[in-house]
Amino acid sequence: MNDKTDFRCGTVAIVGRPNVGKSTLLNALVGQKISITSRKAQTTRHRITGINTTEDAQYIFVDTPGFQTRHATALNRSLNRAVTSTLSSVDVVMFVIEAGTFGPDDEKVLNLLPETTPVLLIVNKLDRIADKAEMLPFLRKVGEARDFREIVPLSAKRADDIKRLLGVLRPYLLEGEPIYGEDDLTDRSERFMAAEILREKVFRWTGDEIPYTSTVIIDKYEQEGRLRRIFASVLVERENHKAMIIGSKGAKLKQISTDARHDMEKLFDGPVYLEVFIKVKSGWADNDAGLRAYGYE
Repeated sequence: MNDKTDFRCGTVAIVGRPNVGKSTLLNALVGQKISITSRKAQTTRHRITGINTTEDAQYIFVDTPGFQTRHATALNRSLNRAVTSTLSSVDVVMFVIEAGTFGPDDEKVLNLLPETTPVLLIVNKLDRIADKAEMLPFLRKVGEARDFREIVPLSAKRADDIKRLLGVLRPYLLEGEPIYGEDDLTDRSERFMAAEILREKVFRWTGDEIPYTSTVIIDKYEQEGRLRRIFASVLVERENHKAMIIGSKGAKLKQISTDARHDMEKLFDGPVYLEVFIKVKSGWADNDAGLRAYGYE
């Protein structure tokens, strides 16, 4: 692979307002679940790097938190810093919107994108539009909002669409050697991935009952052979949130833990022993020192 003179390698940022399907798109582009997904907005908190190496290119995708445009908490300021710092160092930006929808929050994100970096408009969730002819005037209108290098309507759920998108992206990568190994999927540690998987399951099983400010920390991570022993804490803002996660006779916490363990075993390709604790930590999301302590930049 490395002796190809036309090999390309580059970084691609995935940006957009919350809940346009950025994490689902990243997982599809990498071919493995490395970024958590949830119906709850603002699920992604960190820059997640996903890697896809093909015969003639290495795509290094950066899934960013959705730009937070409504609440000025310390957590949201941290998330926005993560996005802007990412955009300053990538080769191309994929600006993701939802098919048929382009509102003020989308415009705010678009206005924050650097003028010097190529921007591709990715119109996601095309599978939800029954009459595709309706999309033509929509695409023309949104296309006038900026000088987009490409406009790519697609569904992240369709393999053919993902293959087509990789082909569109390749010319924007730089000529050169791959940075990561051929089998690498992400630059994040297993410890980090375990915390993200558990956080996803908390959101999945609690719906809108638990605020998005809940987070997960890994207290202990041990490996013996193929077995991983993971002890984790879910931080919540209030006592009643703790009760919601635990559920009647611990049933909901058991569901969350079992679901998370299965995903971890699939990703790590080995058995996992997982123990989860719920802790009340009021105000952690609006405290800069607290954010740094829990791994936020």
